[in-house]
Amino acid sequence: MLSGWPVNMWLWILLTFIMPLLTSAYSEKERAQELMDRFPLIDGHNDLPLKIRVYYNNRLSQIDLQKISKAATDIYRLRAGSVQTQMFAAYVPCGAQEKDAVMLTLEQIDLVRRMCNKAQDLELVTTYDDLTNSMMKQKIACLISIEGGHSIDSSLAVLRMFYELGVRSMSLTHNCNTPWAETSTDLYGVFQRENNSLTPFGKSVVEEMNRLGMIVDLSHSSWETASAALKHSRAPVIFSHSSSHSICDNKRNVPDWLLRELEQKNGLIMVNLYSKFISCGKDANISDVADHFDHIKKIIGAKSIGIGGDFDGADSFPQGLQDVSKYPALIQELLKRNWSEQDLADVLRRNFLRVFKEVENVRDNSKHLIPSEDQIPSEKVKNLCRLDRQNPILQRSISGAKFILPNLYLMSSLLLFSSIFMNK
Repeated sequence: MLSGWPVNMWLWILLTFIMPLLTSAYSEKERAQELMDRFPLIDGHNDLPLKIRVYYNNRLSQIDLQKISKAATDIYRLRAGSVQTQMFAAYVPCGAQEKDAVMLTLEQIDLVRRMCNKAQDLELVTTYDDLTNSMMKQKIACLISIEGGHSIDSSLAVLRMFYELGVRSMSLTHNCNTPWAETSTDLYGVFQRENNSLTPFGKSVVEEMNRLGMIVDLSHSSWETASAALKHSRAPVIFSHSSSHSICDNKRNVPDWLLRELEQKNGLIMVNLYSKFISCGKDANISDVADHFDHIKKIIGAKSIGIGGDFDGADSFPQGLQDVSKYPALIQELLKRNWSEQDLADVLRRNFLRVFKEVENVRDNSKHLIPSEDQIPSEKVKNLCRLDRQNPILQRSISGAKFILPNLYLMSSLLLFSSIFMNK
């Protein structure tokens, strides 16, 4: 029967029903790409440096940064995904706490600096102006973050030196407590306290980050620590790679009440794409990710949202978002859900730029403040690898026994008595 329809009837069906569907899909893809050409993404979290340590022992000479087969991130895919700024994490495992965390963090900072100086497409940036200028030069800007406050070994001096090396953001914790802040997980039973918030020294860390112009990152922190840091910080803070707890009931995600506190402080949540935090399981898709964006927008609006993919730091990502080249597909999905181009421009770029600028403004208004000399009490750290700071003495361990060399005054006295006996 259908074969007997006239040609003009088929033409009418094609033009009325089929072509609009094809045109709509095609135009949304084009709109997403055109929007990202004008407002390329600032991605809040990426663990490529960790992959380079694991697979190549930080030997950049062994890899081509244009195409890295063992990672979800390389220059070619960053370009394909319209990523113009990437926050690279200088991450070291929690097992390094009380051991060589500072040294390992320095090695990861060195790796990011070498990586971003090696490739012509990349450029290390440390200021708001650097970042905006890098876009005009068609460079991919590299920002350095530290993932986990255990990297500073409870030392504000170490924090300041990391800033001098180019670090512009630090999360207060990773998956382990520090002596001064609490994590959202119970993977490591270290530095347990009844109060799951921020200690006085933890507040000093936040204050010094504000003074320096370093972004306070609350991803991985407990909700109590995050809330305390939000209240104490003079500058906006971020969750660099966290999602909505109302959509996926995982403690790494952010509850609505904490989102509202974040909005009040002009902060930013950069949505994590790890499947476990998106669908609370291994299987997720782009629609599941968009549900997080929709919910957070409903609670606090689009001006508090960004993107922090967490690529190369997790083992499973939603179908269609398997690496950094796939970001346009997410923007296309949000366009389908009637997100405005202005809202998406904020999410892609402008929200982070606002936060970064406000953090620098707080720094500039803190010129009258001197570097903090606060120190954490030694009994709070309980680190046997530390020298006794109240009575600095040299310690040497020989065959498991500890020998303590006396101070200069006592040593001089012994030498004097020795010379008397030798002269008798």
